[in-house]
Amino acid sequence: MFVNKRDVQIQWGDCDPANIVYYPRYFAMFDDSTSIMFEVAGFSKQDLVHKYGLVGIPMVDTRAKFYIPSTYGDWIRIESRIESFKRSSFEVVHNVFKADALAIEAFETRVLVGRHPDDPAKLKSAPMPPEIIERFMRG
Repeated sequence: MFVNKRDVQIQWGDCDPANIVYYPRYFAMFDDSTSIMFEVAGFSKQDLVHKYGLVGIPMVDTRAKFYIPSTYGDWIRIESRIESFKRSSFEVVHNVFKADALAIEAFETRVLVGRHPDDPAKLKSAPMPPEIIERFMRG
């Protein structure tokens, strides 16, 4: 299974008045991590749009379990992987580590979306291209 790892330093603007990361900032980091994971796997946003005719891969469900807080200046490692694929959706898992300790487990459900063929003003789910599944499953 393909896993993308990236190190992130917590910035001042990520923190609330108690100097811990304000939880919505983590979800922005997870969104970035999913985009970066696709790019590292060889499927940039431009590829998804131009080659596959997609509009994007929006989140339709997300949640997280928080175990250890992070504060301004801390370094965290976000490890992202696709847990499973369905016809047009997929499940992403982000594990966040502070040093070697698991700090957060986060989960996303995303859907491939393109323009509806009968009405371009509407969106419609799109099937997952087999080469994307193969790349992420192969590692």
